[in-house]
Amino acid sequence: MTIFLRFKNQALLDCALTHRSYVNEHRDVTEHNERLEFLGDAVLQFVVSEELYRCHPELSEAQLTRLRSKLVDEPQLAKFAKILDLGEFMYLGQGAIKDGGQNNPALLSDTFEAIVGAYFLDAGIEAVQGFVRSLFKDAIDTLIVPESKKVSSKIIDVKNRLQEWALANYKKVPEYFLIEELGPDHAKEFIFGVQINEQLLGTGKGRRKQAATKAAAQDALNKLSIFDELG
Repeated sequence: MTIFLRFKNQALLDCALTHRSYVNEHRDVTEHNERLEFLGDAVLQFVVSEELYRCHPELSEAQLTRLRSKLVDEPQLAKFAKILDLGEFMYLGQGAIKDGGQNNPALLSDTFEAIVGAYFLDAGIEAVQGFVRSLFKDAIDTLIVPESKKVSSKIIDVKNRLQEWALANYKKVPEYFLIEELGPDHAKEFIFGVQINEQLLGTGKGRRKQAATKAAAQDALNKLSIFDELG
């Protein structure tokens, strides 16, 4: 196994690799990785934030936020999961396997977060920090321009841009809400809306809630030119 993490509790690792679709097809298995995914997401946010804050004092709060957003988004976490060969070891239901779940970016990203959550419970925050530093270093380096130490324009986060606009114009932050949840467990799609003053600004669809809210923010930004006032 390519995972260079040593688990004292093998059950935690097994749970982190178990997708809901596998549990649905195996009555002897009762736990899937969604709770660990929830925990891992929060741990990653903290650890990446601390690493960026410690190593890059030259970056502003806005730059740090944008860089962190890019480092923990679905495409980047899926890349990390592929580095660890997680797809080869994920426990998936037959439907998910037939649909290519081992290479599905959303499933890989979710599993990576679950692995982080499990490792935090198994080994503690310092172990996770060491793991993140070694794995994320190259990604951080490629997102920061060495000469100027400025964050690449590629990582401007649309949700941050929409929030800045909303605060400047309405002294409120945008509200994101779930409109619809579609598809089977192994191929979920979420449709989110974003609103201010109860007026819909945009909608977006994604395989993860984070992707769907970003798509909604992008849709809102694309439409802002026609919103002279929100009423």
